[in-house]
Amino acid sequence: MAKALLNNTEEIMNAVEKQAIIKEYQLDEKDTGSPEVQIAILSKRIADLTEHLKLNTKDHSSRRGLYKMIRRRRGMLTYLKDNDIDRYRSIIDRLGLRG
Repeated sequence: MAKALLNNTEEIMNAVEKQAIIKEYQLDEKDTGSPEVQIAILSKRIADLTEHLKLNTKDHSSRRGLYKMIRRRRGMLTYLKDNDIDRYRSIIDRLGLRG
């Protein structure tokens, strides 16, 4: 079962997609871990997992993982909002969150 999920490129974010997200949201050339990048990657994973759960409604362990990702993203957004409101507003607009 796990091997089948790993081979399904439609559900799992691959390295190419992840690099594209990093390039789009990074603050400078070597940035891979800023809150904006992490929030963007989590948003993609959340969207993918949400689609998976629409088809697999009884997959409770994945649902728990989804809730954990949402909490992590919410925490990073709160951090960004408290420390740099302009960057917070920018990432919210770019990702279409809280709309």
